[in-house]
Amino acid sequence: MFEILSTIGLEFWYVLSEMAPYLLFGFFVAGLLSVLISAETVERHLGNRGIWPVIKATVFGIPLPLCSCGVIPVAASLRRHGATKGATTSFLLSTPQTGVDSILVTFSLLGPVYAIFRPLAALFSGLVGGSLVSLFGSGKKEENEIPRCQEECCAAVNRRGGASRVLRYGFITLPQDIGKALLIGLVIAGIISTFVPNDYFSGILGAGIGAMLVMMLLGIPVYVCATASVPVAAALIAKGVSPGAALVFLMTGPATNAAAITTIWKIMGRRVAILYLITVAATALAAGMSLDYIFTAGGGSAAPAMGGMLPGFVKTVSALVLLAVLIRGVWRTSRRSVQTLSSHQEGPMVALSISGMTCDHCVQSVHRALSECGGVLSVEVDLKGGKAIVAGENLDIPALRRSVEELGYTVDMVDEQNETSTKKEK
Repeated sequence: MFEILSTIGLEFWYVLSEMAPYLLFGFFVAGLLSVLISAETVERHLGNRGIWPVIKATVFGIPLPLCSCGVIPVAASLRRHGATKGATTSFLLSTPQTGVDSILVTFSLLGPVYAIFRPLAALFSGLVGGSLVSLFGSGKKEENEIPRCQEECCAAVNRRGGASRVLRYGFITLPQDIGKALLIGLVIAGIISTFVPNDYFSGILGAGIGAMLVMMLLGIPVYVCATASVPVAAALIAKGVSPGAALVFLMTGPATNAAAITTIWKIMGRRVAILYLITVAATALAAGMSLDYIFTAGGGSAAPAMGGMLPGFVKTVSALVLLAVLIRGVWRTSRRSVQTLSSHQEGPMVALSISGMTCDHCVQSVHRALSECGGVLSVEVDLKGGKAIVAGENLDIPALRRSVEELGYTVDMVDEQNETSTKKEK
């Protein structure tokens, strides 16, 4: 038993040390992007009809480090602020499949060909899905379905303290969101490397479309983080899964899960949800077959191959730093009670019980949506407890509920509190 655990631990450490320098740099770049590319910036470019907003939504989405749980409320907010269904779909498709952090991890574990091809595949799926929805899924009254937010409700983002915001997002917020999934992915990769014989999956699954369909059936219903899934994909490839079949898993896992599809159905309709699923499946298979052809024609392999690029001590130090960052992120997530985004409360308060929040991106989206409602003076969002406390004057409770539910969450209960009474709305 000790020998087995030691082997798993060694495999865990090997993969961690290979990816650590690149992922730490990816965290920094992700923090930089969070400052330079805000939701308001994206919204200004996605409100017009035609193909151009679809292209811009896809390009905006590729580098952003948003997983499939975090991208849903952001996309719903874009839609709420005037983005077309086509542009929103493009953003939903391209964003969770990849990000600057997952691209660098892909480079470290699977090599440059894979690292280049993966964002290109995300670009392809975003363009195809957004174009299909623009052509067949929008409907004649799309421009009036969700009114564009008034300019006065969208206050300019405070850009002061840019350096601290970069570091906070890159090394605190992002690790809190993906730390647990990434550590689990590393453990799974270690288990696969320890227990599965070499070339085992090539004999079981074979090559071609059959193996890709199996990976698709595995990836579509479950939640897989774009970065955390890379070590698992690398382990599968090392045990005989073709690069193309692994890519199908890397595309369908982050882009789809049961909760995401249900939310897309709710906020954009049945037709868009069906087109979304069709796009993910078709583009993943096309990309997988193309990638297999590239590796077959070139005679290369997509196995972990970047280990010799950096000195050993750099990888060791980076692995220790990354492990500390991830553990701290998981610990903060488990200990955190209330995420306070406004420091004061004034006037009557309304407490909303909210289901579906899973990460800091959810917190930020809920906070922003509630802050934009009339009369709101302050907002506190409790991620762990699943509630938001809103303070202000003449609060419109139906509008507060609607602003949260338009993001894809469920408001289970609203408590209105003032100096003389408390009312509960079921």
